[in-house]
Amino acid sequence: MATVSIFLAVMFGQFEAGLAQPYEVVKPVLNLHTITGWSLAAILAGIMGWRFVIRRRSPLKVPPAYLGATTFLSCLVLFQTYLGTRLVWVYGLHVEPIVEATKRGILQ
Repeated sequence: MATVSIFLAVMFGQFEAGLAQPYEVVKPVLNLHTITGWSLAAILAGIMGWRFVIRRRSPLKVPPAYLGATTFLSCLVLFQTYLGTRLVWVYGLHVEPIVEATKRGILQ
């Protein structure tokens, strides 16, 4: 379910990024947010496949490497959340006054 959800989130995120009018200061953060989102989708799909193999081989044992990978994935999700929050609360993407200022050419 998480793999399907993250692919949907990335698709909607791409749609939203297409609607946004990012000014120059925002572009690096938006690009990193996009790369991290696609990376999360790929990593989660890989971990899902790995978990399927683990369950087939020994359903009651989880290897430490798997726990490390899922911990890394959790940290990546937190980083992605931080970037998304920064885009809205610091840079104001999709916030009405910022959108208006961008349309008027005040923000470059």
